[in-house]
Amino acid sequence: MDAQAVLKGLDPEQRAVAEAVTGPVCVLAGAGTGKTRAITHRIAYAVLTGRVNPQNVLAVTFTTRAAGELRGRLRALGAPGVQARTFHAAAYKQLLYFWPRTIGGEPPRLIESKLALVADAARACRLSLGRTELRDVAGEIEWAKVTQTRPEDYAGTIAKQGRKPPMDVVDVARLYVMYEELRRERNLLDFEGMLEITAAMLADYPDMARAVHDQYRYFVVDEYQDVNPLQKMLLEGWLGKRRELCVVGDPSQTIYSFTGATPGFLLNFTAEYPEAAVVRLVRDYRSTPQVVRLANELLKRSPQRLELIAQQPDGPEPAFASYEDEVAEAQEVARRAAALIDGGVPAREIAVLFRINAQSQAFEQAFADAGVPYVLRGAERFFERPAVREAVVRLRGAARSGGDAELDGLGLIHQVRAVLAGCGFTERAPEGGGAVREKWESLAALSQLAEDMAMAEPDARLPRFVAELEERAAAQHAPPLEGVTLASLHAAKGLEWDAVFLAGLADGTLPIIYAETPEEIEEERRLLYVGITRARRHLTLSWAQARSPGQRRNRRICRFLEGIAGSASRAAAPGPARAEPAARPALSRGPVPCRVCGRSLLKPVERKLGRCEACPVAIDEELLEALKDWRARTAGAEKVPAFVVFTDATLQAIAEQCPVTPAELARVGGMGAVKLEKYASAVLALCRGEEPGEIFVADP
Repeated sequence: MDAQAVLKGLDPEQRAVAEAVTGPVCVLAGAGTGKTRAITHRIAYAVLTGRVNPQNVLAVTFTTRAAGELRGRLRALGAPGVQARTFHAAAYKQLLYFWPRTIGGEPPRLIESKLALVADAARACRLSLGRTELRDVAGEIEWAKVTQTRPEDYAGTIAKQGRKPPMDVVDVARLYVMYEELRRERNLLDFEGMLEITAAMLADYPDMARAVHDQYRYFVVDEYQDVNPLQKMLLEGWLGKRRELCVVGDPSQTIYSFTGATPGFLLNFTAEYPEAAVVRLVRDYRSTPQVVRLANELLKRSPQRLELIAQQPDGPEPAFASYEDEVAEAQEVARRAAALIDGGVPAREIAVLFRINAQSQAFEQAFADAGVPYVLRGAERFFERPAVREAVVRLRGAARSGGDAELDGLGLIHQVRAVLAGCGFTERAPEGGGAVREKWESLAALSQLAEDMAMAEPDARLPRFVAELEERAAAQHAPPLEGVTLASLHAAKGLEWDAVFLAGLADGTLPIIYAETPEEIEEERRLLYVGITRARRHLTLSWAQARSPGQRRNRRICRFLEGIAGSASRAAAPGPARAEPAARPALSRGPVPCRVCGRSLLKPVERKLGRCEACPVAIDEELLEALKDWRARTAGAEKVPAFVVFTDATLQAIAEQCPVTPAELARVGGMGAVKLEKYASAVLALCRGEEPGEIFVADP
């Protein structure tokens, strides 16, 4: 790819970012405005024009998933040598490399969790703490360390800042002192200590600083509004006296100040770098105008907000719904999610977001009862699942053997599926849930990843796929699983879905009851803003008037929505807002009869086909192949997995029924309004034996 090709398809503001290849640059990027696209094209343009060597670039972000995405995009743009890492990963690599030649001896062992050490400190201090209290103290110690608050200064600092400690301030201070003593005695290092020591080594050892400054000369920092003082100190150590720094962030998405993060570094960037170029990205390519309008309305009084301008076509208005209790709310959300899936929205493109993790239990139960698959974000790591570990081992072995006769000559998808079949993978999902279903979902995610790679890299073979898996495993960059995502609002940042349910929006839960100061309240408002802007098309906001059935219904709507929801809270809520939970059906539709034998169809795949799986039916094989070819090209143009366009079951139903009018096509299972609008003309042309025409996809 040449340098000019990198600039094609960028909007004027994104192009301004890409062409600002030197000097300090501040990018204020609203939700859904293509910030990752802008900064990756900036790096690629700088590399391809020869302004910078890719080995001299360090792109820093906050999650391994985001770092993995950056590397993937840069590789596709022709800049594969760029380092994209989290603050912690970059610091740890430097610490391990320079430790022998600076400090010497055995480097400290890195601990991923403070809980065990805090528990030992509590025992040493003769304090009895439960797991929740241990977690709270660990979080408080983390805050103290990232804000550079020493144990002896802790009590005075929190009194000055008005911060509320999780327990008696004297006890927290004692635990902090003991924690540090035990950590040093055992030669352990936590994440905050790792950043601090790396920054100190850069300051104290000129040879190390020169080596790092010679290696990294060009910096990009994503999510700059989430930088804490300790990370800022390390960044200054990396930069030295140079000013080749591009920062990207959105003050309206500052939701981690309780951990020590501050938007001050982003907001004051031009004071620190008066010559900095400032670019604002405000064109929202993610959400419908209706979703964008609600997001803008929520923050209309914030002086730091970026007024988003929607670029997507119109969609449904956000729906507001009130329920008698949390059980009723969860059951209705599960029912609506099932209806969306039945209408063609993939389960992985639906999310239920809530303020605190404890709210997930009601939704887990409701989704299990409704037979809707779900994924709890933040649970067991994908690559640590036994089924995934076994599959990766088998794939690695098959890739190394090279000459396996059974795999010889097969394309990547068939190679991967042949190996996964040995792990128990089948093309059709098993009935029910539980461990069997979870294993299948894990293997299906690997199969889908192979399909995505084959689409992006037609010549890819098994060794390339295994290398991608190993890179993802090292970065914990898991592929998406086929299930509705259940997650907290904090865990959802950086993600997006076609349909989002924001649940539990009762005052006292959002804003959370212990948010009291104006600053804390405004951060809760921004948290809701982050939740709203995760939705591409469908958005539902709901709350329960009581916690449990039969309790007094005295809760009220989240104060941030007062005056916004208004009467729409009743008018826009589909279905009876106060119906008894037992009276609700699992799905919004009634029984669908088989078009061959007339039996009621219950399985989702049968409902999409419009017939029993066992019923004989004629199928136009030539049309089916043409549909699959068109789907592959469309998915490639839209840069999405093939099943997001249409599932195999929907294509098969089209090839069986051969619709010739939009009305007939609308009756095919899996053909929702969005898919009709986007694909009807092409599909109907294929059914008539004509060419589907040019595939056009807007490129944000």
